[in-house]
Amino acid sequence: MITIEDFRKLELRVAKIKEVLDHPNADKLYLLTLDLGDRQKQVVAGIRAYYQKEDLVGKLVVVVDNLEPAILRGVESQGMILAASDENGIVVVSPQKEVKLGSVVK
Repeated sequence: MITIEDFRKLELRVAKIKEVLDHPNADKLYLLTLDLGDRQKQVVAGIRAYYQKEDLVGKLVVVVDNLEPAILRGVESQGMILAASDENGIVVVSPQKEVKLGSVVK
């Protein structure tokens, strides 16, 4: 269990996927360029088996914006998009309506 204070440490924001590239060193990963309104960031996501690139471009997603950057298979990831998974695969979490890019999710 975590406390509400622990949860408040997460900075969840709405971003739009601007570009999707295949990761050069991994068959299951994409490199996503995310637009947060005031800036862009690169995120590595393990969703390549579940989404075509063209289905992701323009999609709104929720990103953990204050996650410490990590090098994944030689490429820096500057956050993490939220996704749900079950026996049928992975589905990215997406707002149901258009909202301002960078909006806080809470």
